[in-house]
Amino acid sequence: MGKRKWKAKKMEKKLRKIHSGGGSDNSNSQDKTVKTKKRAKPKNIRKNNVNVDRNVNEEENVDKNVYNEEQDQSEDSEGEMASAKKLAAIKNKKKSGGFQSMGLSHHVLKGVLRRGYKVPTPIQRKTIPVILEGKDVVAMARTGSGKTAAFLVPMFERLKTHSTSGIRAMILSPTRELALQTLKFAKEIGKFTGLKAAVILGGDRMDDQFAALHDHPDILIATPGRLLHVLVEMGMKLKAVEYIVFDEADRLFEMGFQDQLQEIIHRLPDSRQTLLFSATLPKSLVEFARAGLTDPTLIRLDVDTKLSENLQLSFFSCRDSDKCALLLYLLKHIIKPNEQTVVFAATKHHVEFLHLLLTLCGLSVTYIYSSLDPAARKINAAKFSLGKCKVLIVTDLAARGIDVPLLDNVINFHFPAKPKLFVHRVGRVARAGRSGIAYSLIAADEMAHFIDLHVFLGRPVKLVPLTQNTPDEDGWFGEVPQSLLDDQDTEVCHVVKESVELSGLVKVCSNAYKKYSKSRPNSANESVKRVKELVENAVKVGIHPMFSKLDVDEKGARLDMLNALKNYRPKTTIFEINSTTKKAGLAVMKAKRELHEQIIINNEAKRKEKEESLQASLGLSNVGASKRKISDEADQKEIESVFDHVVSSCSKQTKVEPPAKKKMKLGVEEVKDKENYIQYRPSDYATEKGLNVGNSFEKQATSAVLDFTNEDENKTVKKKRYWDRKKKKFVTDSGDQQKKRIKTESGNWISASYKSNAYNEWKRATKFADLDDDDDNDGESEKKSSFKGQGGKFSVVGMKRRHWHTKGSEDQASSRQNKMKYKKGKMGELKSADQILKNRRRKAKIQNFQKYRENVRAKKQGKPPKGKQSKGKGR
Repeated sequence: MGKRKWKAKKMEKKLRKIHSGGGSDNSNSQDKTVKTKKRAKPKNIRKNNVNVDRNVNEEENVDKNVYNEEQDQSEDSEGEMASAKKLAAIKNKKKSGGFQSMGLSHHVLKGVLRRGYKVPTPIQRKTIPVILEGKDVVAMARTGSGKTAAFLVPMFERLKTHSTSGIRAMILSPTRELALQTLKFAKEIGKFTGLKAAVILGGDRMDDQFAALHDHPDILIATPGRLLHVLVEMGMKLKAVEYIVFDEADRLFEMGFQDQLQEIIHRLPDSRQTLLFSATLPKSLVEFARAGLTDPTLIRLDVDTKLSENLQLSFFSCRDSDKCALLLYLLKHIIKPNEQTVVFAATKHHVEFLHLLLTLCGLSVTYIYSSLDPAARKINAAKFSLGKCKVLIVTDLAARGIDVPLLDNVINFHFPAKPKLFVHRVGRVARAGRSGIAYSLIAADEMAHFIDLHVFLGRPVKLVPLTQNTPDEDGWFGEVPQSLLDDQDTEVCHVVKESVELSGLVKVCSNAYKKYSKSRPNSANESVKRVKELVENAVKVGIHPMFSKLDVDEKGARLDMLNALKNYRPKTTIFEINSTTKKAGLAVMKAKRELHEQIIINNEAKRKEKEESLQASLGLSNVGASKRKISDEADQKEIESVFDHVVSSCSKQTKVEPPAKKKMKLGVEEVKDKENYIQYRPSDYATEKGLNVGNSFEKQATSAVLDFTNEDENKTVKKKRYWDRKKKKFVTDSGDQQKKRIKTESGNWISASYKSNAYNEWKRATKFADLDDDDDNDGESEKKSSFKGQGGKFSVVGMKRRHWHTKGSEDQASSRQNKMKYKKGKMGELKSADQILKNRRRKAKIQNFQKYRENVRAKKQGKPPKGKQSKGKGR
């Protein structure tokens, strides 16, 4: 009706304009003319009749024009209505490619948009529709690509509302920090869903975790070790779980959680949906067969570009003793004071050493490592995230998943032994479109791992030349001017000498690095050979382009002299220096040199041949000229085949040799037929080898041995002796491991410490054993009320003491009252009638004593007692 009224009003306005112009168009206008005719004077009737006739003719013409205009107007109005409908359809239409087109419910979509997500990232666009279909997914994308939201959004869409049936979704994380970060994102995205979540982490009180699981959470975020401990204590089965996520799956399966994960997966139903997410996952899924995948979908994005385009890499060659000086120079002179930096070290001893050293040098530094107290880890992480400290020194604990929004730089104090660990480390910067720089300090024993990284990334090793001026680009490997390091090295030595604690940590760090170098993974044999070739050929590296703008002395002849001093090796041994004929060492070395003189000469000849071949491969001009000769001769052959007689200036005709012999003479290899040639290794062999999990299927298969001998007859058990602190003596271990292990329902043997009877003691203290029967009735009523309408506030159960990361999720006033309600150690304990009577008598006794003391004070001051004073007033 609104559109029709609008049309009628528009038509009336047009007719009024026409009527005012000299003619009447409507019946209403005709009535008005008739009325004017009646009112008109009789003298002018003839004139008026003539005018009326004229007006009638004009009205007929006007009516025709109005009819045509009405037709045009109707056509225009229909066109306007069609265009208006199109605009309305476009406005109401869901945006293609956005979260609106994924069919999410209102509460989930509202939380996603409120978080600030407008357009999904490639990994989210690929994985969310597949997960919503209920398929198992193994997803890989580079760091900072939005993998957390990729599994949280479909989880909220599947769970929808709170239910008391039990835990319906689980997220397993390798570290505490990553689990808490996942909880933070879950609270923001699922803010309006009304779901309940619980967090079970190592280092927290188990009583709070028992209470949290009794509160019927929908989502459980946990680390595997503590989760299994709680499940075994409670005897809990996870039969209601529909959705399980292994975040950083490759790290979970290589950290030594095989027994825990196998037991947790055995407690899950077969109809669950399993998701594996990580930035470094191999193509072969045999290594994740333990996760119980059924017909999984593999999604691998950004395999070729494993690092962000906005990330700049810089590699510095330095000695191990100069690393502290170079780190101090980078933090003071290269990195800006307002930028945040993460420094990765090999061991916790190096973390403590660097923290103390940089603090004494005047920098604001904090640190984190795995064996640090959980409260201290929380405080130090909060300091860095809030910007109170600009430098964070960590081990590889913080290499995975941790998202620091304003992080600008990463420094690898010790180069990682695995290429995928480097990808995770430098992935802390250049996230979500921001830029960042990664600095790596590389010693001589880390060069092979450096080459492994470039083979894994598929990039060439860019060595800075000595003579040419190279631009400051990405990926250069160069040296640092020694004059810059000397200035910082004097400061470091001065600080270490003055501090007793630092001087004691120096030896601890050296011993720790020896242990670390023995336990870290070995580099590939090809990389070791390439490093040896570089050393044998005496390949020298120039100064890094980052320092080219600085006014330093290490240029030209001075740089050559310094490189010669560094690579100098004396030909004489210690036995031959300042020795006389009387010493036996000189005679021994003479005999040795006579014996091995020919071998040394042969090695020198081989080395010279290698140098010549290297120069021949680098000098492409001669080869190019020879190729041009071959092409000229081929052209001459074609000419002779076409023409019978050729007149040329050459008196002698050159003999054309077969091209194979020419190539053999020139040292040029034959070209391989790519269509028919099958390589020994696949093209992505280096990448997949770098992505393999530590305990891969290949390693287990190679270590498997089939033994046909009877082991029971000739069984020899090596008895070990260990120090018993209680008995204060060495005790022989019998080797029977089943005494300290218990067998679960799945048949797995786990440590006996998982069953410590802590849950039964907690139930006895809190009287939850009597309330278990009433849980079902309460759950039914709660379930009925919760399904009346979707939505609500996302809550975290069992975390009332953690206001630092659940701020605003619980009522602050009620939590403060509950803190003072019960005494420490007896929280929630129900008291018997005798205890209540005893407490009342004690309180009455205290009140009577207080009244007695008040009366004594009143008598001393000459005032009447309170009781007598009130009686006097009453009279």
